[in-house]
Amino acid sequence: MLHWNDIIKFAAEGNPEPDREVRKTEDEWREQLTEEEFYVTRQHGTERPFSSGMCELFEPGKYGCVCCGTLLFDAGEKFDSGTGWPSFTQPAKENSISYHQDGSLAAVRIETLCNTCEAHLGHVFPDGPEPSGLRYCMNAVSLKKVEETEAVATFGGGCYWCTEAMFQHLKGVISIESGFSDGQVVDPTYRAVCSGETGHAEVIQINYDPEVISYEELLRVHMGTHDPTTLNAQGADVGTQYRSTILYRTDEERRIAEDVLEELADVFDSDIVTEVKRFELFYPAPADHNNYYNDNSEQGYCQAVISPKLAKFRKTFQHLLTTHE
Repeated sequence: MLHWNDIIKFAAEGNPEPDREVRKTEDEWREQLTEEEFYVTRQHGTERPFSSGMCELFEPGKYGCVCCGTLLFDAGEKFDSGTGWPSFTQPAKENSISYHQDGSLAAVRIETLCNTCEAHLGHVFPDGPEPSGLRYCMNAVSLKKVEETEAVATFGGGCYWCTEAMFQHLKGVISIESGFSDGQVVDPTYRAVCSGETGHAEVIQINYDPEVISYEELLRVHMGTHDPTTLNAQGADVGTQYRSTILYRTDEERRIAEDVLEELADVFDSDIVTEVKRFELFYPAPADHNNYYNDNSEQGYCQAVISPKLAKFRKTFQHLLTTHE
């Protein structure tokens, strides 16, 4: 998660490298954009406050650069700032936006540009809501809603080798990546996470098609494939990194999670200790930790722990399995 000190550092010392670059001539941009889009994005203009209905739109979705399509913001980070311009607390990726000191007014401000094509987006201020404290004040005309067929869910339920092996067999699941989330250290190593000192949980990040499998169905699989009543432990795996957690991205996901946990409260003999928290950052695990069970199924841990859980999972959630199961 970026904070104001990070923004100041980028503006003063240099911005992160973009994933790609898009450069066009002024005439090419004019031909592609409307007059207002060109004025705002290529001539560093500002649209009138309250001139766009985007300020009142808070449905799930993502926003990209109107010029090059680069993903800039997730609607889960959008909030009503009352300023008349769409406002966000975080960019979609750390390197999607570049920051530059703007002295065009009496006070020095931090201008935000698309890091891919250098389109002017707006400014960022340190007066946003916690935990980041940032307010990305954007021109609505510089953004466009991105159509997506995929969604993302992030769960932690013990060793990610186990959780990954279960979700790989579900219909509608496109890809899974193991990693770490909900900690206090930037870019932690696997060894550091295992020490318990970084505060991270082992999690899996699931890309899925919501037209095929719903967030609620994924959540029920999550709650049915680990013990949500054991604090910071799953079987012999003990430590805060093995805690049971649901990291939601939208208020709707939070509501679904809370409803499911309330419904399941009477199913278990002990109290559910699963955390329900807002997703912030995800750090990928080492590459050889992905697809672990499939690549190491004869290994002792896989045979003793994962194989029995996988057999039980297949019986319980047969209706959600891919057709070849």
